[in-house]
Formats: sequence, structure tokens, C-alpha cells
Amino acid sequence: MNPIINKLFYADKWNIGYVDQTPHELIKNKGLAPQKKWLVEDGSLYAADPFVINNESGTYIFYEDLPQIFNKGQIKMIKHFSFPTKLMVRGFADKIHLSYPYIFKDKNKFYCIPESSELKQIALYEFTDKSFTEVEKQGVLLQGEPFVDSSIIWLNNKYWLFTSVKGFSNQFRIYYADTLAGPFLPHALNPITHAKKQVRGAGSLFVVDGILYRPTQNVEFKYGNSVIINKITDLTETTYNSEAVFEILPEQPYGEGLHNISVTDNLIVFDGKRRVFSSVMPLKKLARKLLYYNQLLFR
Repeated sequence: MNPIINKLFYADKWNIGYVDQTPHELIKNKGLAPQKKWLVEDGSLYAADPFVINNESGTYIFYEDLPQIFNKGQIKMIKHFSFPTKLMVRGFADKIHLSYPYIFKDKNKFYCIPESSELKQIALYEFTDKSFTEVEKQGVLLQGEPFVDSSIIWLNNKYWLFTSVKGFSNQFRIYYADTLAGPFLPHALNPITHAKKQVRGAGSLFVVDGILYRPTQNVEFKYGNSVIINKITDLTETTYNSEAVFEILPEQPYGEGLHNISVTDNLIVFDGKRRVFSSVMPLKKLARKLLYYNQLLFR
């Protein structure tokens, strides 16, 4: 394809898929099961970074929604695997770009630590309603740097927080705390240097047979290339070791990229990218740039 035509008239389109599969099966088979399903697309170009929870009232998927014109990501929620059910999750910091809504359960409560690098903090939000559309800020876990794609898990009587800092593509950081309120202390080896494909978070931390696994984005060739599943073989306050055990590659009809997975007991949700053509795409891209520069000008 002519590179000029590709740049002007094509854009990335991200969507959400899912498969009935357990984390144990994912590790055993070293990949996603073949019976994948994709949501019927809606008008947003970017429906990505999905995180899923199951409870007695159903399955809820939280994700970053980025409209075709506006530049600021929003956290949306859908139920029944259907975009027409989508609702804005309210209560997050206003007027900033939000993405990577990492959802986790702790002591029968559900929490979220979205990426909000513009605020240079990792903030903890608690869901306050049964419909999962309202959150309330509980505090700040870390602050002072533009943290991205942060993930947290309770393991071996501690909370472990994995995060990266924007601009450092070959290193990540680990923090730990005895309580969810903190304080979160830095790991003795911070910042931990690693291959680019094993640095930036790509979804749910999860445990299989007592072993912690961490998905990371493979960005060695391009953004959103694939997901690496890493087995963490050693994790204490002073030691860390891991190994990449397998790669999850994008598949058609979304064969251009995959960069996030989320797991529950019997369901795995992921994203995928394809390229889409539109004759009015140049106007949309111009409008997006004008809005972006306008936001910079009037900050």
C-alpha cells in the first residue's frame, strides 16, 4: 500500500474479544483457545485495555474508549458483551486522559487504578455502586512521576504494585505494602532493567499453581505488537527474577495488534487492532490535531 494513502486515509481500529478459558488452561496450552469471539464494533476507533470482572449480576468489561475526534480517553463499562450497554464510569479525575483501568477485588470490594499519567500519580478508586458506574477516590498510592499501566496483586501477605514511567521503555518498577492504603515502598532493585518486551504492563496479574504471571506489552517492533506472558520465579522485597514463557500474537480479523488481556476464573478478555479506511479520515485526523493543540494552548 502507498504509505501516503495509508497515513492519510487509514487509522487503527481497536476492538475487544473474549474466550471461555481458565488461567490454568492459558498457561498449560501456552496461548488463547481457538474459540475466540469479538464484540460487534461501535463508532469509537479505540476500544482497548479491557479488564473484566464476574459477579452474581453478570460480566462487566471496563475499557478505554477514545472517540474518533477527541483525544482524551475515557473509562467506559459494558455488560453482556455489548457496546450498546456502555456507560461512562464517573468519579475519576476530570479533564485528563484515562486508560488502562486495572480492576481488582480486595476483601469483597472492587477497586480500580487507572492510568492517569498527566497527574503524575497512581490513584486508588473504589466502586461505590452495584452497577459499577460510580467510583470514589480513596487515596494516592504513588506520586511524583508519569506512571503508566500499573498493576497490583495481593500475594504472600503483601500488596505488590508493578508500574512503568513514561519515557523509560527498558525498565519498570515494583513497590510493596502491607496494606492497600500503603505506604508503598520501592523494591531494592528499582528501577529494574529488562528487555522492552518484558517491561510495560499488559493486563491482569494472575496466579496459577502458586506461580505469579505478569503479561507485558511487546513493543520491540511496534506499539501494540503482542503480549508476552512472564513467569515470575522470584519476588521478595530485595530479589526479583522472571522469564518470558510464551507470546500471544494477534489474529485475524484483528491481526494488526494485541496489547492487553484480563483474566477471571473461566473467561479471558483481550483487545485487537485492524486498519480501517475512510474517505473523510484526513478531516478527522486534522480535527483531532487541532483539538489537541487547542487543549495545549488553553491548559
